[in-house]
Amino acid sequence: MAKKFKIKKGDQVMVIAGDDKGTTGEVLQVLTKKDAVIVAGCKMAKKAIKPSEQNKEGGFANVEMPIHISNVKKVEA
Repeated sequence: MAKKFKIKKGDQVMVIAGDDKGTTGEVLQVLTKKDAVIVAGCKMAKKAIKPSEQNKEGGFANVEMPIHISNVKKVEA
């Protein structure tokens, strides 16, 4: 049976727990299998990027990581 969440892609949410507590942002993606959401500008992590044909240099990129859905609440815009 599919899970249903009240938070959907594009909603404005506020982080209520963790390092980014109190920050607001837009939901970029909802991960139903992990019960998590990806919020723009929250829980940033540095990821290493290998040099390749398209990306000649490589280096590091800041990427948003998933936040458990119980740690965010919907905000009326």
